[in-house]
Formats: sequence, structure tokens, C-alpha cells
Amino acid sequence: MTEQRSMEEAISKFVESLEEEQKSNKLIESKNKIKTAEEKEEEKKEEEIKEKKEIKNDNKVEKNNINNNFIVKNEDDIGKIKEFIARVVNSICNSEVSEIKYDKEKNEIDIYGKDLGIAIGKNGKNMEALEYIINIIAKKKNILNKSVTIDIKDYRKKKYAIMKNLAIRMAKKAVKEGRKIVLKPMPSYERKIIHDILSDNKEVKTVSKNKEPYRRIIIYPNKEK
Repeated sequence: MTEQRSMEEAISKFVESLEEEQKSNKLIESKNKIKTAEEKEEEKKEEEIKEKKEIKNDNKVEKNNINNNFIVKNEDDIGKIKEFIARVVNSICNSEVSEIKYDKEKNEIDIYGKDLGIAIGKNGKNMEALEYIINIIAKKKNILNKSVTIDIKDYRKKKYAIMKNLAIRMAKKAVKEGRKIVLKPMPSYERKIIHDILSDNKEVKTVSKNKEPYRRIIIYPNKEK
């Protein structure tokens, strides 16, 4: 009964947080501070020093996510995780999950069904939150040794194709126009895709700028016009 109650409380809190997000439907951004010319120059120098480290940090974050893959202790654990996921997603979306598949090679759980947009959220934020809470609860209940990756309606797979196309197009634009191309803010796993895809491109270099949640990639041509 205690485990059942704690699970229900976790689901309830998660659903409440998503409902609050839906109602507000916006991010609260910090006010920009007015900086002197000296402060801006100093900040610019610091950013230049950190550029190489920032790319490594992005890669390290994603590498850790990949290395912390899902380890199933026994076959019954799969059923427990699937049942828990179905309950959470059904509560969030007020819809029915039609299928939940576990890909052992990719260490990934794929969720399918109708009207699951809320569970995915803007830029996959709710999906990331869902992944986080499921891993926390599963680990506390000794179901998982390490983290599981969750994909809803192939969102991550489709996102990879989109990011790959974006990286190639923006790199070509940077080279053609001889100027830097600033991309919109994106989560770490999306930045990792951009960095990886363009890492072998000798005509451009990629750098991450700013802090979360406004961290973004800038693509520089190696030869500016």
C-alpha cells in the first residue's frame, strides 16, 4: 500500500505541474541587465576562452546520458515499467496508450497512442520530465540500475532527422554567405546532434553560447567574407 500511495502521489504531483504549465503557457524569463562597455568586453573574452570547453561539456552531457542506459533486472520489471508509464501518460493526456515497446539494443522505451502531444510538450520538455520522474521512481523501487530513455510517437527519431537537415542547411548558408549563423535555443541532446553532424565539416565550426534554457549554437564559417 505504501508503494502504491507513493506512486500515486508522484503521478499526481507530475500531472499538477503539467497543468500549471498548460495554464501559464509561457516561460518566465529573467530581465536583461544593462552592461557597460567594459563588462561586455570582459564577458566576450571569457566566452572566447570557454568556447572549446562548452562544446566538450555538451558532448559530455549527452555521452553521460547514453552511458547511463537502462538495465532491466528481470522480465517482470518491463511489465511494471510499462504499466506505470501507461498510468502516468493516460493521466496526463486523458487518452489511452495503445502500445509500449522496449528496445533492448537501444535501451529505449517507445510509447504510442493518440493525442499524446501534452506528454511530449513543447520541444519535448514534458517528455524529458516524464523520463526523469519514471527513472527516479523506478530506481527508488529498485526496478532499474540505470536510466532509461523514453521516446513518444518517435519524437526523438523525427527530431534527429529534423536537426540533421537543419545542421546541413545552416552550415551551407554560413559558408555561402560568409557569416555566422545563430540558431534558436535548444536542449542539450539537440545541440549534441548539431555538433556531431558538423564535427567533420572542415568549412565550419560550431560553438554553444548562453546558459540554459537559452543556450544555443552558433555556426561559424572558417573563412568569413
